[in-house]
Amino acid sequence: MSEFDHSTFLKHLTTRPGVYQMRDASGHVLYVGKAKNLKSRVSSYFRGQGLSSKTLAMVQRITEISITICRNEVEALILEQTLIKTERPPFNILLRDDKSYPYVYMNTSHSFPGLYYRRGQRQPNGKTFGPFPSAGAVKSTLNLIQKTFQIRQCEESVFANRSRPCLQYQIGRCSGPCVGLISKTQYAEDLEHVKLFLEGRSQDLFGILEAKMDQAAAALEFEQASRYRDVIARLRTLLSEQAMESDLSDLDALAVAHDAGVVCLAVLSVRGGRVIGVNAQFPDRGLLETNAEILAAFIAQYYLGSERPIPSEVLLAESIADLALVGSALSEAAKRHVRVAHAVRGVRAQYLELAATNATQALGTRLASRDGQAKRIADFATRFGIDPPNRLECFDISHTQGESTVASCVVFDGNGPLKRDYRIFNIDGVTAGDDYAAMAQALTRRYQRVKTGEEQIPDVLVIDGGLGQLREAIRILSDLGLHGIFVLGVAKGVTRKAGFEILHRADTGEELRLDPTAPALHLIQQIRDEAHRFAITKHRQARGKTRNTSPLEGIPGIGPKRRQALLRHFGGLQRLASASISDIAKVQGMSQQSAELVYSALHRD
Repeated sequence: MSEFDHSTFLKHLTTRPGVYQMRDASGHVLYVGKAKNLKSRVSSYFRGQGLSSKTLAMVQRITEISITICRNEVEALILEQTLIKTERPPFNILLRDDKSYPYVYMNTSHSFPGLYYRRGQRQPNGKTFGPFPSAGAVKSTLNLIQKTFQIRQCEESVFANRSRPCLQYQIGRCSGPCVGLISKTQYAEDLEHVKLFLEGRSQDLFGILEAKMDQAAAALEFEQASRYRDVIARLRTLLSEQAMESDLSDLDALAVAHDAGVVCLAVLSVRGGRVIGVNAQFPDRGLLETNAEILAAFIAQYYLGSERPIPSEVLLAESIADLALVGSALSEAAKRHVRVAHAVRGVRAQYLELAATNATQALGTRLASRDGQAKRIADFATRFGIDPPNRLECFDISHTQGESTVASCVVFDGNGPLKRDYRIFNIDGVTAGDDYAAMAQALTRRYQRVKTGEEQIPDVLVIDGGLGQLREAIRILSDLGLHGIFVLGVAKGVTRKAGFEILHRADTGEELRLDPTAPALHLIQQIRDEAHRFAITKHRQARGKTRNTSPLEGIPGIGPKRRQALLRHFGGLQRLASASISDIAKVQGMSQQSAELVYSALHRD
């Protein structure tokens, strides 16, 4: 424990709202938090029980806590986010620097301004639009502008040295200002239309274009009128392909997905009824555990104290505790009312669903990425003192109160899952609910084939279960004479939460826990979760098949034709079950003996 005297500190701590900063012996900020009641909130870190291992690890490093009193909770929330961005404390949820986000730049100082993709520090001159949620969103937007408004996107050095139109002009993506093929007045007008478009004011833009089209037609300037008509048509087509509802205000839809210790937050941005992109973030969750806590911390940091424009609506896939507080803080930062909502219907619910889908997809891509997998495998090898494994296998058992027991075997290599090598084992001949015997049977069947060379031997074997299942694995491998396999048991901790798993090494008998942020633990969680998913999927299929099996199946001498004749004669299984032996014997093709067999099968209880 640190030398920090928390009792004395808490005794004199105010109950007013404010921000606290926890520092270590070197003066580095460990954590920044806000509170409605500082004394109550800070005291919670020093209670005797109920703290997570990560929180305990942080508390042990505290040597100083500094306090900033604020007028209200909203002010405290804004200050908290400012300090997080400045100090970047390791135990807070951290996002990447806002300066890395892409944006559209317009060099307004030029006589014929161009539009450009930029990232990093804002340009001192000109006008910027954004930041956009992703590079793809910027490039898609610029491509749309080229097709619709024909604004140039060439660099100044190219523009200044043209003597004839370039290819962009030839394919209808530039109006050719470099060689005087469009007047400054017309180009400036097109540029104003682009500004409206980039600001999300599509309806205002349509109104202006329609008015200009009517004016041109009234003046018999049919060529100009047709130009406005084509622009309107192109815009409506493009927007209709992406818009779910035309009268929606600008909004962001936020959703969370997590797996194998990795968290993904997806922000679906909608401007003028058009989805302009998705920004997927993968922050360290810090001390936060639930999706709601992560989302609450994320939304505050994402919008407050940044250059990012705040939309009129922010929709959340999870209900957060400080919904009203966050709404007030965003409204104050935006200097207008910002609606923050969770329970929505209609098209807004569709946007939330789309955000959740994107979060799940982005998370899956991250987990399956080769670089990420290589990092996890390297960390696994380092932590356990073994060579980087080329092949990992994991077993899991699934059943419902002993019914339809199955065992799964999933296989991973350096690139992720090897689904072609997955195996499922239908367990029979064991006592219902005996997971140890089920695991032993599955391992025996699997590694007998490995011993004979029919299957490849793994470098690592992961057993989803406690010491009992692990001991069965050790025994089976020993009986088969298979050595050199690193065997690891994975048991859920007392909290049964991801990140608190208990690991058992078969080679040393050591029990250990890894840091929730460790890539090695993420690998173990990933392969464990995949084995569980595969096992439960196959178990449900087997259970459904069993429950849908006719009790007439398996009766000696009663084949498909006789079963069909019986069901046709009685009109169903229920009436057949209530029939007597003599009634059953009257069915065509049935004998007295076969009727008795059918009757006995239907009245076993």
